[in-house]
This record gives sequence, structure tokens and C-alpha cells, in this order.
Amino acid sequence: MGEENMRKRKGETNRERDEQSIQSKESKTMNLQKEVGLISGICIIVGTVIGSGIFISPKSVLASVGAVGPCLVIWAACGILSTLGALCYAELGTMITKSGGEYPYLMEAFGPIPAYLFSWTSLLVIKPSSFAIICLSFAEYAAVPFYPGCEPPIVVIKCLAAAVIVIITTVNSLSVKLGSYIQNFFTAAKMIIVIIIIVCGFVLLAQGKTENFKNSFNDAKISAGSISLAFYNGLWAYDGWNQLNYITEELKNPYRNLPLSIIIGIPLVSVCYVLINISYFTIMTSTELQQSQAVAVTFGDRVLYPASWIVPLFVVFSTIGAANGTCFTAGRLVYVAGREGHMLKVLSYISIKRFTPAPAIIFYGVIAFIYIIPGDINTLINYFSFAVWIFYGSTVFALIVMRFTRKELKRPIKIPIVIPILVTIVSILLVLAPIISEPEWAYLYCVLFMLGGLIFYVLFIHFKFNWAQKISSSKTDVQRGGWCQFLCFYLLNFIRRQLKQLTYFLDIAYSW
Repeated sequence: MGEENMRKRKGETNRERDEQSIQSKESKTMNLQKEVGLISGICIIVGTVIGSGIFISPKSVLASVGAVGPCLVIWAACGILSTLGALCYAELGTMITKSGGEYPYLMEAFGPIPAYLFSWTSLLVIKPSSFAIICLSFAEYAAVPFYPGCEPPIVVIKCLAAAVIVIITTVNSLSVKLGSYIQNFFTAAKMIIVIIIIVCGFVLLAQGKTENFKNSFNDAKISAGSISLAFYNGLWAYDGWNQLNYITEELKNPYRNLPLSIIIGIPLVSVCYVLINISYFTIMTSTELQQSQAVAVTFGDRVLYPASWIVPLFVVFSTIGAANGTCFTAGRLVYVAGREGHMLKVLSYISIKRFTPAPAIIFYGVIAFIYIIPGDINTLINYFSFAVWIFYGSTVFALIVMRFTRKELKRPIKIPIVIPILVTIVSILLVLAPIISEPEWAYLYCVLFMLGGLIFYVLFIHFKFNWAQKISSSKTDVQRGGWCQFLCFYLLNFIRRQLKQLTYFLDIAYSW
């Protein structure tokens, strides 16, 4: 009897232990894991910001202002604005420790409608199109060495871009650590080319190559419209300064690592950008720089020959790192929107084995894949850049609002209120100046597309059409709702099944 009682007790103990382990495992799978440290955080900021922009955008900034002096001032001012904006985001990120960037901040300050409009615009246009452009830039630089003396075929460029989108999406769907390791590696690689260009610039300055800096403010084109357009092009190169706020839930000790990553990462990028532009002007005049197809490649051909092949190689590394960082962070925005019920519920699922928001990342990759099919989308992105600053300004303004409406929230970091006020004013100027000085229909189309999200909000969120959010209704219930609802049910259910099946296959491939 004693032995039987001991066996029973032992069996009950083992059963309780198993139940506890299962419960802990279940609770673990319900949340993203904190696997991003300080170094990885800095690498995500630096690796995402330093992409193709600094190697292509300088001629656009110079074309807007027309002279070397104002061009360098614009680059420095863009760095200061990005740093001030990032400091505002540091307070928001430590006050509201949720992933998704601007989305949870707008939700807390203004309610669901502005948050939904942000997710609508970002998920369908801003983020995936930016991802696609970075991958297309990679494809162009990667294909050029194989087609000397002529432009690479469009089909080759698009196939390469598609391959990179698939690879990066797969990697980030499989493992957070693997995505972080890749980000760290390519960030180190891109810093090598940045250091090479800066060191070459210092050497050329020491040799007396300062002719292009004399009378550097002559022939400058200074107006509200030209300055705004110059800021747009410069800030495109700085885009990514807010990326760490998209993965706040995955940061180790976010109260410490989020602000430190921002304070170290953004000024480091700003200094590098100004020094790189100075290096460009030591070897190229304003006219030569504006005529260059790829400024960094021209610099390499003139300074590093016969080792000029180093520049396109490391630019390829730079664009891969930027694309990986963009995918890593933007996939979390899709995940949060799905979790809040503003997108398909399947997008809020987390892989049980990998602890990654795999369906959200795959959805993001599919949309980006679609964006590489059309021809030139750079013009479209330029106009949607102004939409980005509508939301940046709104988010910073949310910080001001919550100082008065949400005083009970804990604020580990509290910046002077003059900083968010200044960033909000600059954001308003950046949005309004191009419309006033150079009005175009494209700006109206952009605003109409953003407001078009209200239609879907009213249908699927306000009136609680659960068949569109949760895809959990029975076939009979859907049939009662009419053929339109019936077809939508099957379409959305098909998408859900494909995403789950693709996630399953990725898990199998990774285990192999």
C-alpha cells in the first residue's frame, strides 16, 4: 500500500510538473520573446537608416538647393531633426512598451481611427513600397558588374529583387536571432564602406582638394518649396530612425536599451552622412555630382581605381542590411494591427516553434513582392513621403497631448516639452510647404487614399463585421449574409489557410 501511494503521489507530481511546463510553454508562445539587446538595437537603427539613400540621394538634395553650402546644411539639419524626433519616440517607447511604432501611440492618444489610418497607409503603401525600392536598388548594384557598358535588363533586376524579398522574408519568419545576426553582419559591412569613403575624403582634404568648398553658397536656390523638397530627399536617407519602436516588446530592458540605442545610433549616422557628403565634394563639382547616376560608384571610380569594385559590393551589403532591418521591424506593425483587430486575425499569430510573427512578415513580403512588378515607383514614393511626415508629426503631437491627458502613465524618460513642439511645427511645415509652393494633383490623390481607409474602418471595425476580421464564422452563417459575404468568407479563409501552410513549411525547412 505504501509503495502504491508513493507511486500515485509520484505520478501526480509528474503530471503537475508536465501541466506547469505546458502552461509555461503556452504563455511563452503567446508573446514575442525579448532577444534584442543594446548592440543589436544600435545595429538595427544604423543598419536600417544607412541603406541606399546616402549613395543615391545627395544629388537630389543638391539639385533642390543648387549649392554645396546649403546642401551640407540640409544634411546636418535632417540629422538634427531625426535625432529630436527619435528622442520624442524614446519617451513614447518607454512610456508605452508595445511593438508597432506609431500605431499604439496614436491609439492611446487619439483613439482607433487615426491608428487605423496609419496602419492602413503604412501596411499597404509606405512600408512595403520602401522595402521594394531598397531591394530594387540592391538588384541594380548587384547586376551592374555583369553588364559592363550597358544597363542591366529590367527582368534581371526584378528577378534579383524578388529573390532578395523571398530570402529576407523567409529568414525573418524563421528566427529573430538569425535576423539579428544578419543585421549585425551587414551593419558592420556597410560601416566599412562608410569609413573607407570618409577616410578618403580626409586624405583628399589634407592634399588641398578644397576648391569646391569656396563660395559654397553662391547660386543657391532658397525658397520654402526647394528647402522642403531638399528635406524630403535628405530625410528619405535618414528614414528608419524610428524603427526600434516597432520591436519594443522584443527589446531586453527597453527602458535602458531603447533610449541608449537612439542616442548612440542617430547621431552616429548624422555625423557619417555629413562627412560622406564632404568626401563627395572633394572630388566632384556640383555639376558632376548632379550628372552622376550613382554618386558612390563615381567616387570609387575616381579615388579607389583599380579597386573601385569595392564600392558597388559594399553598397549591395548596405542595401541588404537596410532591407532586412525594414522587414524585421515592419512585420511587427502588421502583427500589432492584426492583434488589435484592425487587420486579419491570422496576422496576429505567432509561430509556436520560432516565436516570430511569421504570418505578418509573410504578408508584408507578399505586398512588397507585388510592388516590384510595376515599372518605376520612385515618383509615387516621393509623394507618399509627405504622408509619412503627417503621421510622424501626429505621433509627436500625441506625446504633447498625453502630457496632459495621460498624466498617470509612468515616464522613465521625460524630454523637455519644447522638443516635441518644435518637431510638430517642422512636420507641419514639411507637409504644407510643397503643397503651397508647387501644388500638384498627386498630393490630393495621396490624401484621398489615406482617407479611403475610413471606408474599411466603418465596415469592418465600427459595424463589427467579424467575418472580415476573425474569419471564424460557420459556412451556414456566412451564406445567410448573402453571396458577397459568402465569397469574401472563402477568399479570406483561403488566405488564412495559405499563410498557415506556408508558416508550417518554413518551420519544416528550418528544422532540416
